[in-house]
Amino acid sequence: THGSLLVAMADDEPKKEEVAAEGAEAAEAAEGGDDNELAKEEETGGEWAPLVQLEEVKVKTGEDEEDVVFKMRAKLFRFDKALNQWKERGTGDVKFLQHKTTQKIRLLMRREKTLKICANHVLNTAMTLRENAGSDRSWVWLANDYAEGESSVDMLAIRFANSENALKFKEEFEKAAKANGELSGAAAPAPTPTTEPAGAESALEAALEAVSLEPAATAPVAAAAAPAAAAPAAAAPAA
Repeated sequence: THGSLLVAMADDEPKKEEVAAEGAEAAEAAEGGDDNELAKEEETGGEWAPLVQLEEVKVKTGEDEEDVVFKMRAKLFRFDKALNQWKERGTGDVKFLQHKTTQKIRLLMRREKTLKICANHVLNTAMTLRENAGSDRSWVWLANDYAEGESSVDMLAIRFANSENALKFKEEFEKAAKANGELSGAAAPAPTPTTEPAGAESALEAALEAVSLEPAATAPVAAAAAPAAAAPAAAAPAA
């Protein structure tokens, strides 16, 4: 009947819409794919110039006119007289540098990474390396140091990875000090690297025996008397 025909046609309408939707999806997939898929990267081939051109700047370290005659990795300490204890200055390569013109040799040490100077002084025969608390891999000495840019008489200590490195350092230290003494025409070494007050030597001995550089050491700290005056030393290099 006419009514039944209308009902059948009404039932077919949703099916036609579904077929049409499926066809549209298939066509879209054939053309560009699913919207959820990542788009393919396109190569522009363009070249981008930096907004600011930075020129390379050469920094003078003060070592340009010197040759490295010795270099070894170590850790450096300075004795803090106010606190009566060793203070770590840094870890890096300790070097003996010989000037190409004057032939003078100085000790220079920079902290690794930052390259900040932690020791800088000329070697001379008045400097004596002493063992620290019986350790066979560390040495202590007095020096007129320029690490901070100004002259300062400091008690320095250096520790190496093993006793072999420590002995090699001592050999090169004394060799360089002797060479500097011969350049200066010194007939004999001075008794001390600085003019010290009476009793300073014994106080230094006490400090060396009591204050160890080894990490596990818990020995009490003995005070060391401060030297009164400084001997001539090398000029500080540019930082």
